[in-house]
Amino acid sequence: MTDDEVVAAMGHYFSDTHNIAEGAGAAPLAALLQERATNAGQKVGLVLSGGNVDRTLYRRVLAA
Repeated sequence: MTDDEVVAAMGHYFSDTHNIAEGAGAAPLAALLQERATNAGQKVGLVLSGGNVDRTLYRRVLAA
């Protein structure tokens, strides 16, 4: 997965759940989004942990 996909997942967490996720915490969601066709119709659980993200990076997330 790319850095841009992880940034997009961080943005999804914020816009959809109002939670702040660092890159490592958003990586499972980014991976799931890559495989969305394979997992369509299935229930999937993800663990979100880690909100340690620097302000400059998070501005980029929110702007995307």
